[in-house]
Amino acid sequence: MQEELDAKCVCVCKQQEEEKRRQKIEIWESMQQGKSYKGAAEEASSSTTVPKPKTDKKPLRGADYNPLTGEGGSSCTWRPGRRGPSSGG
Repeated sequence: MQEELDAKCVCVCKQQEEEKRRQKIEIWESMQQGKSYKGAAEEASSSTTVPKPKTDKKPLRGADYNPLTGEGGSSCTWRPGRRGPSSGG
């Protein structure tokens, strides 16, 4: 009985490895054709998926905002607390 189970396991493992190898080949070929990685994986899994509607992404701040210079931001600034132990009595 154990030998039969071992033989089935080997067979199933080989099939899984072959499927993974096929998927990797499909992904590589799609990348060679200039398609995206996700597109190939989705096509391999199912071709009946509905694409999501694209939304316009607007920048959160204006184009002149630069956090490194401190220009263009709000008037509120953060300053770190004092270093060292508190002065007590």
